[in-house]
Amino acid sequence: MEQKKQNSRRKAVKGVIAAAAAGLGVSQVSAAENKKKSAKKVTTSITKSNDVPLFSGGVAYGNLLFIAGKGAHFEGDIAAHTDHVLKELEKELKKHGSSMDKVLKVNVYLHDLNDYHGMNDVYRGRFGENPPVRTTVATYGGVPGDSLVEIDCIAALD
Repeated sequence: MEQKKQNSRRKAVKGVIAAAAAGLGVSQVSAAENKKKSAKKVTTSITKSNDVPLFSGGVAYGNLLFIAGKGAHFEGDIAAHTDHVLKELEKELKKHGSSMDKVLKVNVYLHDLNDYHGMNDVYRGRFGENPPVRTTVATYGGVPGDSLVEIDCIAALD
């Protein structure tokens, strides 16, 4: 008899929750649909080393887009390198349905911490009125590929 009461209470509670969710416009989504929405999707090429996958240039997961670090591999100063890297990031973001305004997190890697102010001069304002959170570090031994700066990011997708 006690088991019947517990089952009856559970059904009643589930009914109240379902009704409240429906009233708020929240639909029930199956576990399979949720999993499909959150599947990892490589959005750009995969860099391989000795035919073994090393890293992806971009990955979407749910409503997030992760863009691998971009560098500038040409002669130039920190302003030219920063401008180039930010333009490359913007191209990747747009290509995948995002934008600089939707960037949530940025990591900046500098070859030399003395370039911090020069990088900031070019970086300032590039992400709109509400810039993303940011971490900036100078890397020991420099940025790979002789770039003066490398930047990666995480952005929202619609």
